[in-house]
Amino acid sequence: MYEWNEAIQKMIDWIEVNITENPTLIEMSQQIGYSPYYCSVQFHKICGMTIKNYVSGRRLALAAVALRDTDERIIDIAVKYGFSSQEALTRAFRSLFGCTPAAYRRNPLPVPLPIYKTVIFPEQYQKLHKVLR
Repeated sequence: MYEWNEAIQKMIDWIEVNITENPTLIEMSQQIGYSPYYCSVQFHKICGMTIKNYVSGRRLALAAVALRDTDERIIDIAVKYGFSSQEALTRAFRSLFGCTPAAYRRNPLPVPLPIYKTVIFPEQYQKLHKVLR
């Protein structure tokens, strides 16, 4: 069980580093050495969401932070975080946050950002190392 938590945490960490590169399930699964299907099933089981939903949520969260903290054009932010157009970002943004990116930029009220997931904790490392000894 802890082996999968460790593997999924590696996947999450890899996603975070490569989020602007449009990571694929095949690339992610190669990072941990399991099939794409099995990685997908285990990710859902451990994280409670699909890889696609996790990546989409993180992209939207990073786009929201960029809208709030930079003067970059909305289209540039959309492209940077993997959206095909400004309209695609607007649809996703409105769906999750209830407002458009432009409205959020003008009045950045607190929104519930999908955060970086942590699925392995120090006590799990300790248990894992006791089992391996």
